[in-house]
Amino acid sequence: MTFISIAFVVFFISIVPAYYLCPSRFRWVLLLLASCYFYAAFVPKYIFILFFIIIVDFFFALWMERTRGVMKQGLFITSLVITIGVLFVFKYFNFFNDNIGALAHALGWNYSIGALSFILPLGLSFHTFQSLSYLIEVYRGKYPAERHLGIYALYVMFFPQLVAGPIERPSHLIPQFKKIISFEKERIFSGLRLMMWGFFKKLVIADRLALSVTYIYANLAQVGGPSILFVLVVFTFQLYADFSGYSDIARGSSRVLGIDLVRNFDQPFFSRSIAEFWRRWHISLSSWFRDYLYYPLVCATRRKSVTWIYMSIIITFLVMGLWHGAAWTYVIMGTLFGLYIVLGFITKPLREKMVRWSGLDRAPHLHVALQVLITFLIVSFTFAFFRSPDVPTVLTLLKQLCVGWHLSLEQFTEAYFIHPFSQLGMRRIDLLLSFIFISILLFVEKMEKDKHLGTFLKTKSLFLKTVLYSTVFLALLMFASFATNAFIYFQF
Repeated sequence: MTFISIAFVVFFISIVPAYYLCPSRFRWVLLLLASCYFYAAFVPKYIFILFFIIIVDFFFALWMERTRGVMKQGLFITSLVITIGVLFVFKYFNFFNDNIGALAHALGWNYSIGALSFILPLGLSFHTFQSLSYLIEVYRGKYPAERHLGIYALYVMFFPQLVAGPIERPSHLIPQFKKIISFEKERIFSGLRLMMWGFFKKLVIADRLALSVTYIYANLAQVGGPSILFVLVVFTFQLYADFSGYSDIARGSSRVLGIDLVRNFDQPFFSRSIAEFWRRWHISLSSWFRDYLYYPLVCATRRKSVTWIYMSIIITFLVMGLWHGAAWTYVIMGTLFGLYIVLGFITKPLREKMVRWSGLDRAPHLHVALQVLITFLIVSFTFAFFRSPDVPTVLTLLKQLCVGWHLSLEQFTEAYFIHPFSQLGMRRIDLLLSFIFISILLFVEKMEKDKHLGTFLKTKSLFLKTVLYSTVFLALLMFASFATNAFIYFQF
């Protein structure tokens, strides 16, 4: 059952009235049962893995809270090993096993451990990291161990964010399950509005762009450099519309139920550096690695040298890349982002001198525009590793990026605008609609960034808002693409 299915619509419409009619003290039961049903609708047997992690972490946290010293450390390490071990077996064992086997074969050694044939449980990386947040916060004494198994299970399993985040912290989410939530029309309407915008991003923008991205990646050897540049840019928008669309639906549906989830994106395409981009992109994940890996790494040595800080950044992003998937493409992607940030710090004095020398400091708007454009292009290039199934595919993509630029203006117009399907996998009308919808997306993002969107919606009359929402809804019905339904981040 995905968000963009009739089954989910029926499921959600059934849950909302039942939730508000249910006495407050029993609502957690309703939400937990709904979450179990929601997850079991994908692959029923894997819900038992989720139950196992919940029970282990719940009781280990209680045990940790009652102990001190070496015993507490031992319990903490054991709980981490069990929780991460489940993730390792299902997601990373075959990757490391294959690479160790290849190395052993190259060295002439005998290595005969076979691969495991498991299917990766849906959302395993997300709810594992949410469980780890709880264990770490309890161990550090920043959050008390939860005494109610049902409430803790709901913290891990809450259906809007169960399979693709955002990754919540216990101090933010658990208390909300215990408070009395009243029926508020404005909050419910706000949640439905956010859900509709998420559906628009996913079905109208992301899935439409996916057709072109899939086509070009399937025909890399036959397309030229302009097509490659096009797909690099378009995939970045596809990924954002897909993932932020999921997050909006998750946050919106949760808001309807009176539960506030953390914001996962903050207008990342207006970032002026890679470091700023990762403060705005997948915020719940980047902040998780910042708090639970980067800071401990930096503090691991008494002498906090600049070199070690830079190494900590690279290690953090390497592991973050590996979090996305058990493949070298993700490792390279994460490492590149870490290197970009380190190089950004190292070259900052030189870049500031170049800005003064070129006179860009006297044209701040142009300077900002160039920073945003360069950051976007770097991100788009690096996301090629995210989209590509393996490193050879990336190499083919880079090779093809360098060819096909010799066309005359007339030939270029014919190939990419008049009859674009052979090069872009899109009809002319779809190409035009894609540009329009991406422009709408960026316009809304800019209004949000400038804090104008909320003011605009509050100050307009009910009639104008009704017309606006009806237009978005009609566009959703008219232009939604149902060719591909799976959210990209479901694979993690």
